[in-house]
Amino acid sequence: MTDTARPDPGQGGWHVDDRCTNCDVARQLAPGLIGEADGRSRVLRQPRDEAETRLLHTAAYACHTRSIRPPAGQRLDPALDPFPLALDDSVWLCGHNSTHTAAANSYLLRRRSGSVMVDTPRWSEALAGRYEALGPVTDVLLTHRDHAAHGRRWADRFGARLWIHEGDLAAAPDADRVLRGVEPVEVADGVVAHPLPGHTEGSVLYVADDRYCFSGDSLYWSRTTADIEVVESVTWYSIEELAASLVRTAPRLRFEWLLPGHGDRKRLPAAETARRMAELTDRVRSLRPQPIDFSAVRW
Repeated sequence: MTDTARPDPGQGGWHVDDRCTNCDVARQLAPGLIGEADGRSRVLRQPRDEAETRLLHTAAYACHTRSIRPPAGQRLDPALDPFPLALDDSVWLCGHNSTHTAAANSYLLRRRSGSVMVDTPRWSEALAGRYEALGPVTDVLLTHRDHAAHGRRWADRFGARLWIHEGDLAAAPDADRVLRGVEPVEVADGVVAHPLPGHTEGSVLYVADDRYCFSGDSLYWSRTTADIEVVESVTWYSIEELAASLVRTAPRLRFEWLLPGHGDRKRLPAAETARRMAELTDRVRSLRPQPIDFSAVRW
């Protein structure tokens, strides 16, 4: 690959090249080392020790444009690729985000009957072997149309069932299982799908064990507001429908981990997430449609 990277102003060594789309993934994984400036990520300072070098590698191996670059003349060290990255004893962050899913994060959830993949990383046969090392994958759960690009290929590779909601079926017309309506449905051992029309017509939350909420692009943790937020400036279908979905669904939800496709992850006591979800519902009910504006997202 031709290196078109331009070092961050005033810095040598590690840098972010011009392909950065300001997706926030690298900043989630290397806080304090990578920050935001002028609508893109920037390396704030060079690593001081091995642990910080590992953090930069983690960010680099997640970045969908491979924009986190080591010093000139050096390459990323494959031995420092940490993915899949354990978040706790049951959930792993897949990393290796894809340009075809707008840099969305994806996850592996271990079940007694086999693992579940929620949304997908970039396609790679080598990566498939890594994920399978955690156990067979029985289901690939798509949260919505924007994250469907690699779903069929991953499901076929694993011999897994591919799931999507009927509202977004055009993005995965060959899905094996189609969620319908707005009522909760158990889709795997202890995993419940909660249809949540709003961001897209077929958006879905997947909640496992009353502990993990895989929220796609419907909800995320904002470091700016230090709260659970919706992506109000990038709501493709209807902010009013999203408000109605939250009114219907939020009281049913119980979880500790918020695990979005875009935006930061957060773990809080279940009682606190329930309180924040109720407050979010009230806030979203007051929102009105606005033009799509990616730059307005409050990461």
